[in-house]
Amino acid sequence: MLPMPAGRVTLLDVAQRAGVSRTTASFVLTGRRDMRISADAEQRVLRAARELDYRPNLTARSLRTRVTQTIGLVSDTIATDAFAGQIIRGSTATALTRQHLLFIGETEGDPATEKRLVQDMLDRGVDGFLYAAMYTRQIRIPAALRGHPVVLVNCLAGRRAVSVVPDELSAGRAAATALLSAGHRDDIHIVGESADHVYAARNRRAGIDETLAAAGTRVAGTIESTWWPDPAYEAVRQFLTTGTRATAFICLNDRVAMGVYQALTAAGLRIPQDVSVVAFDDSDLASWLRPQLTSVALPHFEMGRRGIELLLDPDREEGTHLIDMPLMSRASVGPPP
Repeated sequence: MLPMPAGRVTLLDVAQRAGVSRTTASFVLTGRRDMRISADAEQRVLRAARELDYRPNLTARSLRTRVTQTIGLVSDTIATDAFAGQIIRGSTATALTRQHLLFIGETEGDPATEKRLVQDMLDRGVDGFLYAAMYTRQIRIPAALRGHPVVLVNCLAGRRAVSVVPDELSAGRAAATALLSAGHRDDIHIVGESADHVYAARNRRAGIDETLAAAGTRVAGTIESTWWPDPAYEAVRQFLTTGTRATAFICLNDRVAMGVYQALTAAGLRIPQDVSVVAFDDSDLASWLRPQLTSVALPHFEMGRRGIELLLDPDREEGTHLIDMPLMSRASVGPPP
């Protein structure tokens, strides 16, 4: 056994251990097949690389190929938001399997910070960018990113942009179907702010309306509330005092559902024996509530994973790529009383 070389193992060290030229070792380790190399020589090179624990010099390689195997992830606030931070987990894990590393920067919505982050990443030679938003919305791609490979995650910017967003329309269909399957038809109410300019609200509501219409029914009414527990509690509490019948509530997110739970409990109503509840997001809150909440999951991890795959795909298709939102069935849905 030859002694291990001191310091960083080089390609020349591998070649000398294997008894081949440096060029032959390079061809074997980079997977090139445009040079005739015997099977024996190939195996000797691979064995030598393992024995020496050889790692390629990526800096030197990037100077030759102009590819650094690094990606910039620029976001508004997803890095400090525990829920949307799953985008970072999904993108990081996928990048590592593809031998890439991520530079992650958060702008907090400040254009000057965003411009500086993008330029700093470009100065470090990143191969492309994920541009991510905490909640789904239309954006304008920053001028500094134009001309560079970019995939938008959880945001959209026109037909020619490559975007990865949750399939909120199908999510609305899934929520409505869960209630229909349990026997609900009439007296289904939506709780939340269903503003047309909010991507999630608009598409969730469209999916709900479409599915109920196909079943020959429709939403009995909408209880307007911002997407937080306290306003939802107060709105539903007031609704219940009117005596209007409700057998099910579709809450536009889990926080709204928490307020609905509190209002129903205060009114002496049981979930799901008296009223069923279904929501969206599938945050930790959904499994903390009692009974546990049936909720349609936001696919943040999957969006991060798909974003990296598209960015590294030279044949990626322009346009919007929809990610499925699975229904997580729990104990909050039952047959109507």
